[in-house]
Amino acid sequence: MKKYKTEQERFWAGQFGDEYIKRNDNEAIIASNIAMFSKILDGIKNVESVIEFGANIGLNLIAVKSLLPNTEISAIEINQKAVLELQQLSEKITIYHKSILDFIPEYKRDFVLIKGVLIHLDPNCLQDVYDKLYQTSNRYICIAEYYNPVPVEISYRGHEGKLFKRDYAGEMLEKFKDLSLIKYGFAYHRDPSFPQDDLTWFLFEKK
Repeated sequence: MKKYKTEQERFWAGQFGDEYIKRNDNEAIIASNIAMFSKILDGIKNVESVIEFGANIGLNLIAVKSLLPNTEISAIEINQKAVLELQQLSEKITIYHKSILDFIPEYKRDFVLIKGVLIHLDPNCLQDVYDKLYQTSNRYICIAEYYNPVPVEISYRGHEGKLFKRDYAGEMLEKFKDLSLIKYGFAYHRDPSFPQDDLTWFLFEKK
């Protein structure tokens, strides 16, 4: 059995991660993702490569690819069953079957994405993950997570130590002085057309 650095990695690589796939595989999520990413990507140019940290089965990448059809896509994913689903998306997708904490970028991408993943990581690993997001990006970084002005932990489906809210965007702006916040927005779970899971998204550009 593979050894991981944190309990959170073991959690998502195992049975809970498998069950998450079943709960989140539907067309409505893709439609909501397209609506959200159309706002995020509107007005930005020259995005020829995209990589997602913690892609799961690729519902975000499907949305991005529908908006940027000629873009090269890559995915980092820890769960084996999710990787098998990702492999069905396209022969051209590059998949890194590993933990984000073990990922080392071979080259930079124009657009780096992480959505609903930072909230599930061990908070002690966040600085390392921020570094990886920054180092992997050639220009843009997009994060979409639960926001809270101060760090808090919340019980997640009966599990402790698996869900955290904080100002991830603010921490990245403090850490990397050449990052500029281009725009941000909120996606509400009661949106009548394209609901999301109360995510706040932030788009950064490296100057």
